[in-house]
Amino acid sequence: MQNRYAMLTVDTEALPARAAADHVRRLVWGEHVAGRAGIREMCAIGTEFSAPHVFFVDMCGDQLYPGEMAEVVRWLDGQGQDVQLHLHPEILPASFWEQHGLSQRPRYMNEYGDAARAGFVIQFFSERLRVLTGQPVQAYRAGSFRWNGDIIRALGRAGIPLSFNNSMRAHGLGRSPHAEPTNRPYAWSNGVIEVPVTERYYPADPQRGKSEKWVSLMFPQSSYFQYTAPQLPWWRRWLPGPTDLQVFLLHSWSLLHWDDNHHAIHLGEQRQEEYRQLVARIVKDYDVITTTDLLDLMKRRKIKVRQVVSLQQADSVGTVPVPMTCHSSSGF
Repeated sequence: MQNRYAMLTVDTEALPARAAADHVRRLVWGEHVAGRAGIREMCAIGTEFSAPHVFFVDMCGDQLYPGEMAEVVRWLDGQGQDVQLHLHPEILPASFWEQHGLSQRPRYMNEYGDAARAGFVIQFFSERLRVLTGQPVQAYRAGSFRWNGDIIRALGRAGIPLSFNNSMRAHGLGRSPHAEPTNRPYAWSNGVIEVPVTERYYPADPQRGKSEKWVSLMFPQSSYFQYTAPQLPWWRRWLPGPTDLQVFLLHSWSLLHWDDNHHAIHLGEQRQEEYRQLVARIVKDYDVITTTDLLDLMKRRKIKVRQVVSLQQADSVGTVPVPMTCHSSSGF
């Protein structure tokens, strides 16, 4: 054990705008005429290096594509993968809301102002996932990191102990009312543990015409962190400072590319090989863990939760993001 940990989290989704047809086949399984690069290939790379993934599966797709996302969950579960809850309720068909006597509006979860609506959505889809896997749901990540305090309260009532929603980048885009400028887990006042996606703050550079920005540790890499310097892997040079947990962000389509219509396409094996090299580097420096491992490590205080944040913060109007260096007490 290296006492440094990483989590490879994969938002597994088939949003309508990202493909012309056959959304689950193209965006989750990654099957295209030119080749295949989806969750099977990610799992194979993980198996090669004994690096498990955490697949956050969009269970709203179970309603939009009947049977198809359920097949994804069963396959992942059968492979021994860590399958957790992800939701994009904005894609749910009108018939779903009508069936349950609810309005389609508001569409996005960060706009929910009704605790009952938030509780229903979390409870309904977590139960569906539990039935498919036979295991209790341990973690939730909101689609596009859209959430608010009622969502966190709903997680507590549903017995889901982990929230993977903290993102200063998403907060800056107006997708959540609050985010803590930290890369370390913290507790909400209702006991739900928040696990931030690892991010770094880049201050404004007026001379180069660049505004301030928060960048998430994700694959494929952005222009802010590339595979260029031979001395250190890009992700190690990029990290904001020593911390005991790094949370990588991927999607089921991360091994694919985009055409001029912003639809997923397969353009060869290069990206797949880049991901293979990334995982090979990660396992040299980190133990790659699942949500079950994380809960156990927290219980044994190998990973410590150092602060408690009032849920009232998540009900407030969003504020302008501030540099991490101004919040050293948050654990950087």
